[in-house]
Amino acid sequence: MKFMVDECVGPRVARWLKKKGYEVFSVYDEARGASDDEILEKAYAEKWILITSDKDFGEKIYRENYPHEGVILLRLEDERPYHKIEILEKVLKDFADKLKGNFVVVTERGVRISSQGKGV
Repeated sequence: MKFMVDECVGPRVARWLKKKGYEVFSVYDEARGASDDEILEKAYAEKWILITSDKDFGEKIYRENYPHEGVILLRLEDERPYHKIEILEKVLKDFADKLKGNFVVVTERGVRISSQGKGV
């Protein structure tokens, strides 16, 4: 699985995913300052599942019909890197087969998966 980790999620999460053996593109390390449009276009063109905390991506996908390979939107009350990693570890363990092509909203209370908004 390939993940693009948005700048707002942070480099620690990207490094953790790399250590777990995933292919990772870190926006923070490799494309800092890229616009949301540029991030979505690159993620789709290169088949990355985007991990972000920026709810603007939901707007772009659902209202503007941007195509995507999958989005994991972290809506966490605790934004510390170790907490993001802890939550993502559970998501990858329990929902890995449902990430590609879906819009996944993750909170401390649960996971909501939507196949709507694929834009394809």
